[in-house]
Amino acid sequence: MLLEQVYDGAPAIRTGRHLTTVNEFTDQQPALRPEVLTEARDRLIALGSFNGNKLLVEEDKGALLGAAVALAIGLPLAVARWYPYQLPTGSSQSPPIEVEIDSEYFSGRLFVNGIGRGDRVTVVDDTLSTGGTLDALLRAVRQAGAFVEEVLVVVEKAANGGRDRILREHGVEVRSVLRIDVDPVAMRSYVVDGGTPVALRQETVVESR
Repeated sequence: MLLEQVYDGAPAIRTGRHLTTVNEFTDQQPALRPEVLTEARDRLIALGSFNGNKLLVEEDKGALLGAAVALAIGLPLAVARWYPYQLPTGSSQSPPIEVEIDSEYFSGRLFVNGIGRGDRVTVVDDTLSTGGTLDALLRAVRQAGAFVEEVLVVVEKAANGGRDRILREHGVEVRSVLRIDVDPVAMRSYVVDGGTPVALRQETVVESR
């Protein structure tokens, strides 16, 4: 499938304590083909029940996916942004929910727009790594007086412990389309479920010559 092709052998860079993949789906390197986004959307939708009344995504890498999912299933889309809006005094719009975030590649604050008391929220993200982004989103949902219906991601970096963290700290089981890991020597990602590490593929090529 296309997602496996995108991630199997994608380059990685070091971002602080972790290795981060750079690829077509999350970074538009190269430009994101519509068929890749369509596949990611459809496979993620197949995981969920979408019984809530809103979707929530983080804007940096999740917005493209969130918009595609929202259009397909017909739910309103709420977005967590990296900056607040300075609304005028007396505005009828609710101020954003502000939470701290400490993720694989960013530490700071998120400002969640569009989630209100009583909402039932499906949280969607492109990647689960350390769980930092999802932790912030789930705290924001509850801070708003809303409820988490389900959490769905396309890619899970299995070795970074994010799934266990979200289950331990929030009691929520994350569902993912595929799992990957990163070879720290080759600095390439590979698909855990059915993928072959880049280093092993290279050894096989050398032996066959």
